[in-house]
Amino acid sequence: MTEQAKGPASYFPAIEAKYGRPVAEWKELIRSSPLTRHMELVGWLKTEHGLGHGHANALVAHTLAEDKGA
Repeated sequence: MTEQAKGPASYFPAIEAKYGRPVAEWKELIRSSPLTRHMELVGWLKTEHGLGHGHANALVAHTLAEDKGA
């Protein structure tokens, strides 16, 4: 039995399937952006890369949490 992903990571398979890029690539884009605030990054992913709000939010939340060591 495999463990079900929880929280933002639960969106990752759908994000990869829908947008055709691995999650690691999205995280690199987020980290390379000059933006630093959560909602600024979400808005940027939505407008510049065409992500839906939930997917953008999940990627930003997970990336920022990783970077804070959470």
